Amino acid sequence: METVRPLRQIRAAHDDDTLTVYQAYPPAIADAALAAGTFVAPFKRERMTWIKPSFRWMMYRSGWAAKPDQERVLAVRIRRGGFAWALAHACLSHYDRDLHASAAAWKEQLRVSPVRIQWDPERSTNQQELPHRAVQIGLTGEAVHRYVDEWIVSLTDVTDLAHETHALVRASETAKADALIPAETPYPLPELLRARIGADEG
Repeated sequence: METVRPLRQIRAAHDDDTLTVYQAYPPAIADAALAAGTFVAPFKRERMTWIKPSFRWMMYRSGWAAKPDQERVLAVRIRRGGFAWALAHACLSHYDRDLHASAAAWKEQLRVSPVRIQWDPERSTNQQELPHRAVQIGLTGEAVHRYVDEWIVSLTDVTDLAHETHALVRASETAKADALIPAETPYPLPELLRARIGADEG
């Protein structure tokens, strides 16, 4: 029997130096980014960009790389130091009375923070809603510039993987799909960062 996971825990494919997040884009943005090794025009730095460590949640969000303007899924390896910076400068997208002194204090933190944190229900390989959460991290302003210019180590097009795993799911071959999806394990966070983003110890 699978161990019950903490409600809010970052899980990711990671090594000693990097972790992998996912983004979905239209072909024009994806092709330009793959050629340059980072995001360039027509990617717009002025817009908030969301990164997601959960491949399965990315599949849910992008409809297995089939929704309009999300036809290409990129695996983005970023530096762990950059990820730590993002979390240290983050604010939850919604007020939480257990984490914020007041609604006014949360609104002020939200106003000045270049990073947003959302905890959404994680999805199974079959896209069923699970009881624990997956994190989405929204980058804006300074955070976007740091992401594009400093944090990205490599970009890989995983659209074919999205389609292949989806085909296996449709064929009721979930175990085979699971075997293809990169393993995501608990990502270690110091207590200060856990508290900042409302993550549970686990």
